[in-house]
Amino acid sequence: MFLNIYQEMTFIDYYKILGIEKNATAVDIKNAYRKLARKFHPDLHPNDADAKKNFQQINEANEVLSNTEKRKKYDKYGKDWQNADKFEYANQSNEQSSGFREQEYSGARSGGDFSDFFESMFGGSANTDRSRSVKFRGEDYNAKIQLNLSDVYITRKQTLTINGKNIRITIPAGIENGQTIKIPGHGGTGINGGPNGDLFITFSIANHEEFKRLGNDLFVQKEVELYTAVLGGEITIDTLSGKVKLKVSPETQNESKVKLKRRGFPVYKMDGQFGDLYVTYKVKIPTNLTEKQKDLFTELSKL
Repeated sequence: MFLNIYQEMTFIDYYKILGIEKNATAVDIKNAYRKLARKFHPDLHPNDADAKKNFQQINEANEVLSNTEKRKKYDKYGKDWQNADKFEYANQSNEQSSGFREQEYSGARSGGDFSDFFESMFGGSANTDRSRSVKFRGEDYNAKIQLNLSDVYITRKQTLTINGKNIRITIPAGIENGQTIKIPGHGGTGINGGPNGDLFITFSIANHEEFKRLGNDLFVQKEVELYTAVLGGEITIDTLSGKVKLKVSPETQNESKVKLKRRGFPVYKMDGQFGDLYVTYKVKIPTNLTEKQKDLFTELSKL
């Protein structure tokens, strides 16, 4: 498992990412997201780093714009939208104390111990006592976890170390590549006794070497001996839930496909529900034939 924690303040134009206008409706956002998510899904571009990045940005844009409250903050504050509550709380405090709806501060700054954020909200050192009493929510943390396909076939517990603290989380079976979950209260420490931020974990799920995942369905290739393909028989295949015996019909053609219902990937947070497993037969041509075998094939070709 690989864990990487980072904090981001860079502005991303979510409307541009989804290819929509700022006056787009909820339906417009939903349709644009679905179209782009299908186009850039990592399972369709397993070795394309750009497609993976695009898919993550598409998910992030949809998460913000499809949420009414988050979208309002994003439209109003731009790259600082995640600090919207801090700005609004600070402005409210200023309004209550000054009696003015709006106030611009100017003049020399204190150059003291307080950040530009406090300076801009409270106007310098004259109001530092008040700034010390205002509670601010801590920063949100973002983490990336890399797992194998088999790691998320069943629900499992995982212990993470975040800023020296151990956090035990539950990773639900069926979680998607590029999906993000929120762990409330495990972000940065609040200021002046304010609430902690949240921890957002994005999962990078590597496709299994043998199986390929698309949504909740799994795809696998299985070699079949020529004689079994021609005459029929029984083979055993591996699935993520164990071995399964399959009957091969006589005269099975190369690239034939069979579907095993409910042998695919578990549906996220839907206990007992699974996708399907699709098996593609690869008929194996025998090599190093004996003279007798060659003669038999020759006889067959004449029939």
